[in-house]
Amino acid sequence: MTQRILMRRVPGHRPLLLDLFCCAGGAATGYHRAGFDVIGVDIVHRPNYPFTFGRGDALEFLAALIASGEITQFAAVHTSPPCQAGCALTIGTNKSRGWGREHVQLIPELRTLLDASGLPYVIEQPNGTAPVRRDVWLCGEMFGLGVLRHRNFELGGWTMPQPAHPKHRGYVRGYRHGVYRDGPYVAPYGAGGGKATVPEMQEAMGIPWTDVREELTEAIPPAFSEHIGRALLAVVRPAGVAA
Repeated sequence: MTQRILMRRVPGHRPLLLDLFCCAGGAATGYHRAGFDVIGVDIVHRPNYPFTFGRGDALEFLAALIASGEITQFAAVHTSPPCQAGCALTIGTNKSRGWGREHVQLIPELRTLLDASGLPYVIEQPNGTAPVRRDVWLCGEMFGLGVLRHRNFELGGWTMPQPAHPKHRGYVRGYRHGVYRDGPYVAPYGAGGGKATVPEMQEAMGIPWTDVREELTEAIPPAFSEHIGRALLAVVRPAGVAA
C-alpha cells in the first residue's frame, strides 16, 4: 500500500510531509499553505481529505515506511492520534468510529516509531488528555478565529518559539451549568446547548471543504498547522536525502 500511495504522488520541489491520523485534513491544509506537499493516512475512509490519501492503520503504515526505507522520501511527520485513553468525550466511542485498539493509549508506541524515523515530527493533542509534552500550545484567539480550540503540540527533533497568548475576548457561546452565555466564540463539538452548527464550525475554523460534523469536531484549524509548518519548513532537510 505504501508504494502505491507514493507512486501516485506527482514529484515536486516542495518537501513531503506525512500526516498520520489525518481525519479530513485540517492540519494538512495548514502544512500545505506553509509550503509542504502532504500525504494523509487514516484508518477510516476520508473522501473529503483534500490531498493524497491512503486508508490504513497509521502505526503499521509508519512502521512499513521505516522498514522499507521509504521514510526517506518524507521531510517531516505530523500526527493527531485519537485522545481515546484520556478524554471523557471520546472514551467509549472509539469502536463505533472505526479507530480500533479500543481504549489503548497509542502515543508511546507512536513516539517510539517517530523517533526511529529520524524525521522531525509533531504530535498534537487536546488539553488534559494524552501524555504529550507541551512544547508549543496554540489557541484560536492567536489567529483571530471564532473558536478557542486549545491544542498542545509535542515537537520531536526540533523546536520553535511559543507565541504569546492574547486575552480571550469573551465567552464561548452556549450553556454552562444551566446558564446561557453569548460570546465571540462557538463550541465546535457536540450538539445542542448553543453549540455550533456545521456552517458555524466551517466558518469559525476555516474548514469549508467538509460538512461532516464528526470530521469538524475532530479537526484542528489550518491556521494552527500553518503557523507550525512555517517554522518546521526552516529546519527540514530536502525530501529524499538520507540523514
